[in-house]
Amino acid sequence: MKRTILITGAAGYIGSQLASRLSREHNVIGLDIREPDQADYPFFKRDIRDSGLVSLIRSHNITQVVHLAAVLEDSGDRARDYDIDVNGTRNVLEACVATGVQQVIVTSSGAAYGYHADNPEWIDEQDPLRGNPEFAYSDHKRLVEELLADYRRRYPQLRQLILRPGTVLGAATRNQITNLFEKKRVLGIAGSPSPFVFIWDQDVIGAIERGITSDAEGIFNLAGDGALSVRQIADILGKPLVVVPALAVRSALWLGQRLGVSRYAPAQVNFLRYRPVLSNRRLKEEFGYQPQKTSEQVFRYFVEHARQRGQL
Repeated sequence: MKRTILITGAAGYIGSQLASRLSREHNVIGLDIREPDQADYPFFKRDIRDSGLVSLIRSHNITQVVHLAAVLEDSGDRARDYDIDVNGTRNVLEACVATGVQQVIVTSSGAAYGYHADNPEWIDEQDPLRGNPEFAYSDHKRLVEELLADYRRRYPQLRQLILRPGTVLGAATRNQITNLFEKKRVLGIAGSPSPFVFIWDQDVIGAIERGITSDAEGIFNLAGDGALSVRQIADILGKPLVVVPALAVRSALWLGQRLGVSRYAPAQVNFLRYRPVLSNRRLKEEFGYQPQKTSEQVFRYFVEHARQRGQL
């Protein structure tokens, strides 16, 4: 059945690929604050906080909304980032409710669980979302999920599908996570394996597409099978692993922040030290999606393509 779908963040890394794929079989409307490189579907340069979102959704008879728009990297202005992430999502939800949208799909993040020493070895969707106040991205994802939970209680007619991806990698990925892999040495924190769970970008798109066509609702982690420790990552990269005590990293971050050469707080050492490791059991058994690549396969795929273009 042909759907009419609004994608927020349509000019982004995932959004642009998703819009291109969905527009082959569905009516797609794109929305973002910047123009996409190319778009063979109607596109609107709008902020998700725009009060005109209701009229846009109504005028195009939108049936489903894929909400991808978010602040991925800390801008240094926490109030601004919060306004976009949390209040922007609230505006999207209000518009969905006001216009009778049937389903909203939201990409949250495994970061919503937080980076904590007592995280379970494998995190299930029913484990608490604790975020981390020192990480704007993690904290805002937690707050957005609390907002979504409130809307589920108040407006059960709006079906919600929430996907919590691990680290997304693809052939052309370049972001603050891949920056870690581009260094001459791989940094490890003493006493922590710093495990990563990866998900192929095409699996993210495939899961969203399945959610749309099946009118699914629920909450699911999005990760390939297995996890890679920081030592395994260094071995695959063929780079030396430098293991540093957490106190030394924390002290260096404190000094960098005091000198104004780094915006990262000392507590952010936990980003590497206590990474959430996402179980994908429910994704496979309940949602019915089997990722095409394991965490290791995703990482090797990324490395192969990054080397070809000189990124690594």
